[in-house]
Parts: sequence; C-alpha cells; structure tokens
Amino acid sequence: MPRLYLEEFTVGRNFQHTLRKTVTESDNMLFSVMTLNPQPLHIDFDFASRTEWGRPLVNSLFTLGLMIGIAVNDLTVGTTVANLGMKETTFPHPVFHGDTIRVETTVISVRESKSKPDRGIVELEHRAYNQDNVLVAKCLRQAMMLKRPA
Repeated sequence: MPRLYLEEFTVGRNFQHTLRKTVTESDNMLFSVMTLNPQPLHIDFDFASRTEWGRPLVNSLFTLGLMIGIAVNDLTVGTTVANLGMKETTFPHPVFHGDTIRVETTVISVRESKSKPDRGIVELEHRAYNQDNVLVAKCLRQAMMLKRPA
C-alpha cells in the first residue's frame, strides 16, 4: 500500500512514528556478523566491560538503519524511487541492548525533479530517541519520491 506522494510532503511537517523497537543482543550480534564488522566494542562482552561504557554498544549503522526503517511504513512504502543520500548523520548517545527506540521525522525541503516530471526530491530529518527520550541518532536523508499519478 503506497504511503505519501511528493505532493503530500510539506516543509515543516512532523511525523511521530508509532512503530518502536527494543534492540536485543541478537539484533546487534547478527547485524555485526552479517556486515563483517568484528569491532569488539559491539560483540565482545569482556572487551566492552573494560571500556568507559562497561558493556557492548549497539552498532551505529544498525541504529541508522533502524531509524530510517521505522519511518518507512509511514512515509515511503510504495512511493519512493530511491534514497539519494544521507548526510549530517550523528550518534550523540550510544544505544545499548534493551533500549527501546522511537523515531520522529521532519520534512526539511520538497522540490520537483528538473529532469523527470513524474517525481521529485524530499529531504527528511530523522531523529531517534531511546526510552528515556535521549537523542541517539539523527540524519538528513534525501529521497526521490513519485508524484501522484495523473
């Protein structure tokens, strides 16, 4: 089922996504193994216990993917052509096993394509928070979106 077409995005519109996820140890381990990331800070409990955090951190690229994934159902299912980029991605606070992540999205800009009349580009700011409302991730994402069919 399609979500929003280009014409339905308005600058400043804010979305409070209802889908949330509690991140598990399995999520973190599976993602790290699947992406061939052997960083002991993510997968070695003994190593992580001797860091300033005292426990493993969830892989930040998992957090980025989860943040955007949570937003997809409300915004872009069936109407996105492609992600064009993500910039200004920050992780101001770590995510740990057991944290529950929620996401908000704000529309930053909307423009029609200059070369393809059936689509345009939307810039979205995604923000992820843990269960204590601490910002754990933020990024600006540019997505090519379909216009409503004529």
